[in-house]
Amino acid sequence: MKRTTFLGSALAVSLAGRAVAARAETDQVTIAKQYGVSFLPLLLMEHDKLVEKHAKQLGIPDLKVNYAEFSGPNVINDGLLSGAVTFAAVGAPSLITLYTKTNGALKAVSAMTTYPLYLNVRNPAIKSIKDFTDKDKIAVPAAKISTQAIVLQMAAAKAFGQENYARLDPFTVSMSHPDGLIALKNAANGVDAHFTTSPFHEEELQFPGVRTLFTSYDVLGGPATAITIVASAKFRDGNPKAYRAFYDALGEAIASINKDKRAAAKLYVDLTKGTTETADGVYAVISKPDYAYTLAPAKVQQTAEFMAKIGTIPKAPASWKEMFFPEVQGLSGS
Repeated sequence: MKRTTFLGSALAVSLAGRAVAARAETDQVTIAKQYGVSFLPLLLMEHDKLVEKHAKQLGIPDLKVNYAEFSGPNVINDGLLSGAVTFAAVGAPSLITLYTKTNGALKAVSAMTTYPLYLNVRNPAIKSIKDFTDKDKIAVPAAKISTQAIVLQMAAAKAFGQENYARLDPFTVSMSHPDGLIALKNAANGVDAHFTTSPFHEEELQFPGVRTLFTSYDVLGGPATAITIVASAKFRDGNPKAYRAFYDALGEAIASINKDKRAAAKLYVDLTKGTTETADGVYAVISKPDYAYTLAPAKVQQTAEFMAKIGTIPKAPASWKEMFFPEVQGLSGS
């Protein structure tokens, strides 16, 4: 009888151990980011170990958080698709493409940064989008798939007709924003235009002859989400605490930045190696009324509908909410 009880107890302990193991969450996440002040919330999260802080509060005491920096969306998208990247900061078009390509297996955790993109040019002959020729080169983070490339197609569709949306595609070249800035400054490789973002935009306007032709807000008709955070439904379902830790950490970082933008600007300059920017300059950028760190998305559906029109994706979702996890669907401003 005692032996039976012992075996029964051992079996119960074993089954309980397996149940715990089945419920065990990941002990590591990888967060992908890109260059620029638009990714400041992720810099703050890394510096202050905010994901680790919230993970501990939720019962994951030793979560290892890796941050990886990339120059464009191609490698990030591949990392998300392969599972090598857990959370990634990507433009709205990348979110839309990933959501469609995976039938909803990849979605947005939230928006992160709303800001205009600036098409800066140095060729004095270019007065409007219709003046570009095959002698001009436009630097974008990734030809055809980056937010800048899609907005350029939207602008071309308005200027030349929907069927000519790709008219400027042959003139685009893929470059990181730092490389695009240098190329525009030196007219390297024929680059005489750069579709960029702050703080590179402000620095470029100091170059002789450089001016802004138009912004993404001009094309989209107002403020639009530029950066979103993407993750997989599989990770969210299997790791609800780690997912929540990231979401809460991002929210805390954004709230901290918005509470004290001067301190956030100084931190950005301190953490960005080799930057020529000043804290005052960064503060001026992130304090502009058209620049916002927010979890609430804006105008993502409009971009998706354009991408469906031109065949980049087979069909637009019925609503932007299909592309976002539930946490942000009821946020004010979304």
